[in-house]
Amino acid sequence: MLKNKTNEEKVDTLLAKSLVPIIDLAHCGTEECPVKSVVTRVGHQLHKALTEKGLALLVNHGICDEKLKTAWDHLDDFVDLPDDVKKHYIRTGDDNHGYVSPGIERFDGKTPELRHAFNICTLNAKNLPEEPLPGFADHISVLAEDFKALARFILQALAISLDIPQTFFLEKHSHMLSGDHDNETTLRLLYYPPVVEDDESSKNTYVKGRSKYSYQRCASTQPDFRPEYDPRDEYNEVDGGENNKNTTERHLPNGAVIRCGAHTDYGTFTLLSQDSEGGLEVQLPGSEKWHRVGHLPGAILVNCGEILSIWTQNKYAALPHRVVVPEQEHLRSRGRHSIAFFCHPDNMTMISPNDLPLHAENQDAINKKPRKKSFKAAKEKVYNAYQLIQKRFRDTYTNGSQ
Repeated sequence: MLKNKTNEEKVDTLLAKSLVPIIDLAHCGTEECPVKSVVTRVGHQLHKALTEKGLALLVNHGICDEKLKTAWDHLDDFVDLPDDVKKHYIRTGDDNHGYVSPGIERFDGKTPELRHAFNICTLNAKNLPEEPLPGFADHISVLAEDFKALARFILQALAISLDIPQTFFLEKHSHMLSGDHDNETTLRLLYYPPVVEDDESSKNTYVKGRSKYSYQRCASTQPDFRPEYDPRDEYNEVDGGENNKNTTERHLPNGAVIRCGAHTDYGTFTLLSQDSEGGLEVQLPGSEKWHRVGHLPGAILVNCGEILSIWTQNKYAALPHRVVVPEQEHLRSRGRHSIAFFCHPDNMTMISPNDLPLHAENQDAINKKPRKKSFKAAKEKVYNAYQLIQKRFRDTYTNGSQ
């Protein structure tokens, strides 16, 4: 039986403080024919959210929670496979597709990170564990296409938010999920195992196996995720209690093991779905404090990556974030599941802050700058999307066993 929570065990969240923008995607139309007024409205909301907070939560996005839960079940089944079966699907070399076992990735270059991940860059069934896990390839392919459709809508809204042609970003992301030789876009299934600490000698070990996670069943394939109550008035065990008055800075416990170290994402933007175990923390723009985001059932979080930051000259900054191991013993003994869709431009797309068409007032300001400074900026080296992400991969996979 769990003991009652003390004030020290409660964790305040940005969501509880109404500091996370929530954007409703209801009635957005189809991928082939989005409703122009909705794209425009979402674009304006994204502009405000990403410039002020660096992130937003998307609701009524049309991806049913049932699909997410089933994907997590498939990942659990994969983790349970014998090692000699899993080894056939391991991520190798510069290819990003495949399984990544705990301890391989190290965002700080030295600390092993405690998670299982399966990266999906192509929907070719031969690269997915369909034979040992019947149904895996079909289900994940459908889910990946759902995320891709949502990403294409966001790309159009982002273009509107920057007052550029609506198809500008779409044209530069035309090969998403065609394979990482054409485009590094990745659907990533993530499972963070429970952490157990029986005594000093066994600290920072983890146990293998499944864990229960919260799941809100959808009534239809086009659900309305808005609950009847205000989720900011209630917290779950992870996200805190109602007696907190301030957003709390928190520190990583037991630094020898972390779930996901502090980093910014590499690509254009990320779509993230997570279960109620939470643990995601961010640094808001202009702040170095870490804040727990909180959990809104059914919502998908969107945050910017480094490439979009370059394109917008840091108007939309890449948001630093991490996943912590909960301090509370009864919470750290549970696992955590999430799904991330990392949206990237096509590999040969050149990424330059001079790519985006400028507003008239911005162009006038540039024309007034001294010629020498403009000439220096013109000489700066420009990289394509593939070169940028490969450099970041090399920084992350410092363990020679990848």
